[in-house]
Amino acid sequence: MAVQIPTEGATAAAPAFELKASSFTLPVIRLLSLDMDTVETQLEAKVDQAPGFFRNTPVVIDLSELAQEKGNVGFPHLVGLLRGLGMIPVGVRGGGAAQNDAARAMELAILGDNGRSGRQHAEAPQQSGAEPPMGDTHGDHPPVSVLVDRPVRSGQRLYAAGGDLTIVGPVSSGAELMADGNIHVYGPLRGRVIAGLKGDIGARIFCRSLEAELVSVAGHYRVSENIPTDLKRRSVQVFLDHEVLRIEPLG
Repeated sequence: MAVQIPTEGATAAAPAFELKASSFTLPVIRLLSLDMDTVETQLEAKVDQAPGFFRNTPVVIDLSELAQEKGNVGFPHLVGLLRGLGMIPVGVRGGGAAQNDAARAMELAILGDNGRSGRQHAEAPQQSGAEPPMGDTHGDHPPVSVLVDRPVRSGQRLYAAGGDLTIVGPVSSGAELMADGNIHVYGPLRGRVIAGLKGDIGARIFCRSLEAELVSVAGHYRVSENIPTDLKRRSVQVFLDHEVLRIEPLG
């Protein structure tokens, strides 16, 4: 539902803005330890797998696993770490009162634990997106290959844990696709696309029209500026050849 706010002296003019209720899908970092040095080491290794994916990405810090711990989360260290890795921490969910107070002191929002701040997994693509947790997904989610038969809009993130992701339609700029296996796009491929997210060097990306901002296989990536012009807007496959990311025309 949209709420229009009239401005003084402009009642006869078109509204200058409106406030709308909406839901956004954000990556969630579930904090499992208060040892910030260990968090830093492991998070840096995760980001190194696909650095372009995390660039300018807003994230939520989940403290629910620390509910029984009374220690200081170390938000100055954590927030500085996330920003240094290119992420934008926007809020926390879960945790105790003292932890929430410390988060507020860092100007982080306190979010309700109702799941709206996290992305839904791609097993339910009719929702607004899909979340790969920052840790191991296979322990919680069975391998799945996902078929999405609708366009993927800007801001959506879809993830196929343990399997392939197939999109029948266009992928908009600002969207993000991720799969532990292959990714197939039967339409223009814009946005960011990451195959072999867990390190599968045999994973590939196939698309009918390559217009992506970033393509990545098993941590090796290219941004749009480094993709040859003669390969753009063509049907291609993206794969690793002796740790070199190659893009070749199909057909």
